[in-house]
Amino acid sequence: MKAAIIRDYEADVEITEVEKPALVDDSVIVEVHAASLNPIDNILRAGYLRHMLELNFPHVMGYDVSGVVVEVGNKVKNIKVGDAVLARPNQQDAGAVAEFARLKEDELSVKPEGVSHVQAASIPLAGLTAWQALITHGHIKSNDKVLIHAGSGGVGTLAIQIAKHVGAFVATTTSSKNADLVRRLGADLVIDYETEKFQEKLSEYDMVFDMLGGDSIAESFKVLRKGGALISIKGEDTENLATEYGVRFLNFFMQPNGKMLSELVALIDSGSIEPVIDTIYPFEQVANAYEQLASGRAVGKIIVSMK
Repeated sequence: MKAAIIRDYEADVEITEVEKPALVDDSVIVEVHAASLNPIDNILRAGYLRHMLELNFPHVMGYDVSGVVVEVGNKVKNIKVGDAVLARPNQQDAGAVAEFARLKEDELSVKPEGVSHVQAASIPLAGLTAWQALITHGHIKSNDKVLIHAGSGGVGTLAIQIAKHVGAFVATTTSSKNADLVRRLGADLVIDYETEKFQEKLSEYDMVFDMLGGDSIAESFKVLRKGGALISIKGEDTENLATEYGVRFLNFFMQPNGKMLSELVALIDSGSIEPVIDTIYPFEQVANAYEQLASGRAVGKIIVSMK
């Protein structure tokens, strides 16, 4: 099959022939219709997490996938050939930007007819990250005050909408050019990070969701109430600051979860949450898609369409 691969760390993304993934008992094989890119793709490609996660080469790129089932393992109970599904597969099964992908049954969700493959592919990694940060770990509830950093990004656009669905008051940081977008998604207070300092405008917040790291984390402690929570995906060790400010700090890695993904997809199917798509590239232009990802300027998600 054809797939987008890298042959080594820091190598260019290229399309080549690789072996199709083999069917295993608890999994399905899908013909990929669309895949989406995430910052973790280029982080792994650059070798920044090599000490934690060694890649095998050639490495097939991509995590988010939406497609149609063409083979079903012996232990799969609720999925059949012809079903449209989406998933963020585990690391072993990663390799979404390809003609075929392997997905475990407990990591996938059935795609509703009202959600396109392009929309579906935009959801899993970013959506599960936002859901687990806000709901699973942040425990947000109605009327909580929540600050979401990088509100116009792939995770941020979904996080704003999930928080509003729960009934929280949402502040977010973004650039002025994306202010109207995040307001449309539900943000109650928009802070232009180019001209304003969020730590000078906010106080007594129940939770901060940080996707930036660095100074953003240290400054975010200042806006929390005693007993509040700072949830991050950037990995810095800030337990001393958490103790100093009397708040809870958690750095986490998103875990694939088909049941949770189904709850999220149901909200999208009902119109409660809107996927935000920046650009759709044909498979042949996948290298250009990764160049745009590296720029860090995508609003919402970058999609590679296989069909």
